[in-house]
Amino acid sequence: MLRKLFSQRLYSTMSILKIKEGFVGSIGNTPLIRLKSLCKETGSEIYGKAEFMNPGGSVKDRAALYVIKDAEEKGLIRPGGTVIEGTAGNTGIGLAHVCRAKGYKCVIYMPNTQSQEKIDLLRMLGAEVYPVPAVPFDDPNNYNHQARRHAEKLENAVWTNQFDNTANRRAHLETTGPEIWEQTNGQIDGFTCSTGTAGTFAGVARFLKEKNPQIKVFIADPPGSVLYAYFKSGGKLLERSGSSITEGIGQGRVTENLAGDVQLVDDALHIPDEKSIEMVYRLLDEEGLYMGASTALNVVAAVEMAKQLGPGKKIVTILADGAYRYQSRLFSRKWLESKNLLGAIPSHLQKYIVLP
Repeated sequence: MLRKLFSQRLYSTMSILKIKEGFVGSIGNTPLIRLKSLCKETGSEIYGKAEFMNPGGSVKDRAALYVIKDAEEKGLIRPGGTVIEGTAGNTGIGLAHVCRAKGYKCVIYMPNTQSQEKIDLLRMLGAEVYPVPAVPFDDPNNYNHQARRHAEKLENAVWTNQFDNTANRRAHLETTGPEIWEQTNGQIDGFTCSTGTAGTFAGVARFLKEKNPQIKVFIADPPGSVLYAYFKSGGKLLERSGSSITEGIGQGRVTENLAGDVQLVDDALHIPDEKSIEMVYRLLDEEGLYMGASTALNVVAAVEMAKQLGPGKKIVTILADGAYRYQSRLFSRKWLESKNLLGAIPSHLQKYIVLP
């Protein structure tokens, strides 16, 4: 038994260390990081899946690769074609990288509320970027619908439709979920993360639940999203209200990526921005991890989940991306004051607010 376990671990280590084939071959197999200060605080083991270590810098590299693979498998795009998507940022960045690697053109529509760092990076990666007013999904001018219409006008072009294209979910069912299972040796009690498209959450949740139905899965939700209320009310979609500093997460509807797995959700957690911004600074100070707000929200949710399940449990969440794409906001005193969040950051952590 010990020899078999050693062999499995050696094989896993060697698969990580071997030479990868370009950008695409480098996606996945990210480490699982133990968050030591939070383990001590909760009496549980809290781990973060280091998706910011994907070559494009976020968890969305996986979805980007799979939606393009899906289009190729279905014959929807040919060499030299154009990939078009509506995205709040990270999927677009992943798509831009994969398109460069595969020789496709890339067109991105995104809400104009997203950080300038993301927009600039997309353009530097060669993508054609259209920041458009942020309007609800049922508005024909929503960035997703504009992306779809753009694709319909072009020859050899595909709208990858990340929100309702279940190839997104398949990426995590086939890669992220199995990696977490292997890295924890199947010893995991809970998984939680936020959702935008819900591909990460649904894919990982489905894989883990199929391995062990006793594993708990909690959705983490920011202000301005309806999913917390949806699950707490037994499936009633309420009017969306409020907003959040987090980017790329939260929803006003149940996407196709989530629709087939709503019955797997054990609970939902509402995470206010005050807790998320505090955790951004705590992760930097206590763990040396420079993380974005959605990652911080995920970690807050993991702490809340650990408190609910009780001490001695093993909880996994997603470290979605770093703070580099948001630093002009998250570490700006003026911006924090404009969002009434300065007071949420403990005084001993305000030394990290280095931008005016």
